[in-house]
Amino acid sequence: MAGPRQDPSLYRHRDTVPIRRALVSVSDKSGLLDLAAALTEAGVEIVSTGSTAATIREAGHAVTDVAAVTGVAEMLDGRVKTLHPKIHGGLLADLRLEDHERQLQDLGIEPFELVVVNLYPFVETVASGAEGDDIVEQIDIGGPAMVRAAAKNHANVAIVVSPESYPAVIESVRAGGTTLVQRRELAARAFAHTAAYDTAVAAWFAEGTLGEGEDLPAHLTIKAERLATLRYGENSHQRAAIYTRAGGHGIAQATQLQGKEMSYNNYVDADAALRAAYDMVLPSVAIIKHANPCGIATTAPNALDPIASAHLRAHECDPVSAYGGVIAANGTVTLKMAENLKDIFTEVIVAPDFEPAALEVFKAKKNLRLLKLPEDWQQERMDVRLVSGGLLLQDADRFPDDIWSVAKNWELVSGEKPGDDELENLIFAWKACRAVKSNAIVLAKDNATVGVGMGQVNRVDSCRLAVERAGGRAAGSVAASDAFFPFADGAQVLIDAGITAIVQPGGSVRDEEVVDAARKAGVTMFFTGERHFFH
Repeated sequence: MAGPRQDPSLYRHRDTVPIRRALVSVSDKSGLLDLAAALTEAGVEIVSTGSTAATIREAGHAVTDVAAVTGVAEMLDGRVKTLHPKIHGGLLADLRLEDHERQLQDLGIEPFELVVVNLYPFVETVASGAEGDDIVEQIDIGGPAMVRAAAKNHANVAIVVSPESYPAVIESVRAGGTTLVQRRELAARAFAHTAAYDTAVAAWFAEGTLGEGEDLPAHLTIKAERLATLRYGENSHQRAAIYTRAGGHGIAQATQLQGKEMSYNNYVDADAALRAAYDMVLPSVAIIKHANPCGIATTAPNALDPIASAHLRAHECDPVSAYGGVIAANGTVTLKMAENLKDIFTEVIVAPDFEPAALEVFKAKKNLRLLKLPEDWQQERMDVRLVSGGLLLQDADRFPDDIWSVAKNWELVSGEKPGDDELENLIFAWKACRAVKSNAIVLAKDNATVGVGMGQVNRVDSCRLAVERAGGRAAGSVAASDAFFPFADGAQVLIDAGITAIVQPGGSVRDEEVVDAARKAGVTMFFTGERHFFH
């Protein structure tokens, strides 16, 4: 239990605190030598540990080893270095109090005015694919303890957890010390830093112990750092910002190569575009408006430029809606695709890479936003959605990587078994359907959407919308429904439009009526046994 707080009248005011002694222990050595040089020039004693001390010493700067301060050598393979009263006494002493100052003098402990610590690379180690003890060894113990101690004592100590803060600290050292306002801001960043770190560790343990059929975590902490403040949210009267989550590999981690700053709606649509394009195995493109696909397609067979072919075929599904859309490609955007887009107004293009020649073409469209995905982009294993007063957590809705595995458990309930071409088309429609807001109906031909019915409050309206958008292209196409047909009327709309095959989950009390309508028309129908709602 913490001791009682001292009488407020005993506290001496401290605003600017001169830096005489600094504790430096960092995993990320970026900017370290510039900081060490500035501290040395100002006559600051540098106390350090392990590789940090060695790096500073090799650069010709004086440094005091922590072991020389504590009188105890580092032990247990470096697990214990700074966990000692002569370190933490110097971090936690509140020198606004004469009694704390006297206790330090009696114990022979010198205070620190600056602490520079960044933690073991736990998140990076997990991301590298390491396992087991290799990850556990990157769980920092002494580092967070020092950071939290210094941050708590920000009235006397400046805590720095990122090389980004070094220039401001160097300036303060040269100006005579850190101010209380500065130290409080640094403390806020420090507590956020340790909170994010602990969250990443907790998430790894929770994920690693969660087996098939086990309950989801009883406790869930999600920590994210603000990447940018946006102009406004979904509408102009709403505030908004974009945050990045430790360990994320998606839109929030993409690099913007050109164009206006991203908006809230741009991010939402770009994420929906990824959902649509990255389900496909072949070179594919998805065009999104208001978080719904207006066109998804894979490349035409034997296309000279597969990704450009996929884009043209996706655009043909609904050229009117594609105006002002957001595009995602699951392959490098080529010069040909860029040239095809020259006269099409587009808000955002998301891709794993862009050919240099394509970037040159896009320079003429200065407002066009280009997002390059991180190299380690991958779909998340879990989906999180905020609701009033809490959040929902679920497994991510994923498809097998192997295209034919998608259909291996389908049940043929009507018509003859299709050939590979038609089956592949059905698989494409089924995958595309997952990216469409429910109720969702997709009509596809030659691995490209020709009609999409989305977001209707009943399935028959979605069927009518998909057929209407497809027009004459509906005849000879295949259809996918994200959930079962509650009545035969929706399926009949598709049958009357001339579709040749339907894939749907099945499971309705009226399945037999729906199947009977397909049989009478000679239409192939599969039950998948699973649905793909997307709300």
